[in-house]
Amino acid sequence: MTDETLNTPPALPSPEETYAIFRARRHEMSLLPQGSLALINTQWFYGVPGEKESVWGVPGLWAARGASELGIELTATLEDCIAVDGETVDGIVNVFGRDSQTPSSILFADGKTGTVIRGEDGKYALRIWDANSEDLQNFGGIDSFAYNPDWVITGSFTPVEGGRSLGVSHLKDDGVARDKVIPGDIRFTFDGVEYNPAGFKEGRALMIVFSDATSGETSYSVGRFLMVAPNVDGTITLDFNRAYLPPCAFSYNFNCPMPPAQNRFPFAVMAGEKNVLNKSGELLH
Repeated sequence: MTDETLNTPPALPSPEETYAIFRARRHEMSLLPQGSLALINTQWFYGVPGEKESVWGVPGLWAARGASELGIELTATLEDCIAVDGETVDGIVNVFGRDSQTPSSILFADGKTGTVIRGEDGKYALRIWDANSEDLQNFGGIDSFAYNPDWVITGSFTPVEGGRSLGVSHLKDDGVARDKVIPGDIRFTFDGVEYNPAGFKEGRALMIVFSDATSGETSYSVGRFLMVAPNVDGTITLDFNRAYLPPCAFSYNFNCPMPPAQNRFPFAVMAGEKNVLNKSGELLH
C-alpha cells in the first residue's frame, strides 16, 4: 500500500447511493415496534379530570388529570397486568408523556405498548402500539419514484423576524385550523413560475406539507412531507427525492396536517415516496 493510497480520502457515496440508504432506513423505521404501522389506537381525554374511561384494545381505566397536571391517570388491578415503568400497577398511578422530564413506559400482558402524547391544546392522549398489528403483517413496502437529480431544486429563504402564524387544517379536525410558525419565506421557480410554499418550524428544520398533480393518482391522496433547512448563503435546497409519506398513510390513527393552499402545486412531483403497499403490491389503505 503506497503513501498516496493511505492519504486518499474514502469516496463519498453518490446521490443515488445516498437515496438508496434513505429508502432502506425508511423501510426499517416502518417495521419498528412503535413505528407508524404499529399504531392501533389514539384516544384523547377531553373529559372531567378523574372521570375514568376504557380504552379500546387494552385493559385498565384511564382519565384526564387537572389542567395544571402532567400526563393521565391509570386505575388498574394486578389482574390487568399493566406495567408502568417496569412495575405492575395495582391501584392508581400517573402516566407521563414526553413533555415530562420522566416519560412513562407502558407494557401490556399481550405485548402491546403505550405512550402518552400532549396535543397543542394541552390535552393528553394514550397511544397503543402493537408490534403484531394487522398493518405490520400486511405491509409490503413503500412505493417510490427512482432517484432523479432534476428534482433537486435550489430556492431562496428570507427570514421573517419573529416568524408569522399560519392556520393549518388537520385530517381529523373538521376544518378547524391550528396555528403553525412560519420562520421565513421560501421561494423557488419551476417551469418559469415562482412558488412560495410555507415551511412550518419542525425542530431545527422546516417541514413543507405539500400536494401536487400526482396526489390521489400515483401518490398518497392527502399529500407528502419534505424536510428542508436554509443554507448559510440565503439559499435553500428542496430535494423532492426526499419527499416522504405522512404517518396517516400508514395508520388511520394519526391526525396529519393538510397542505395549505400555497403548498398545493399544480405540477406533478415525480420524485419521492408514492404510497404504502401491502404484500400483494396493492394499496395498504
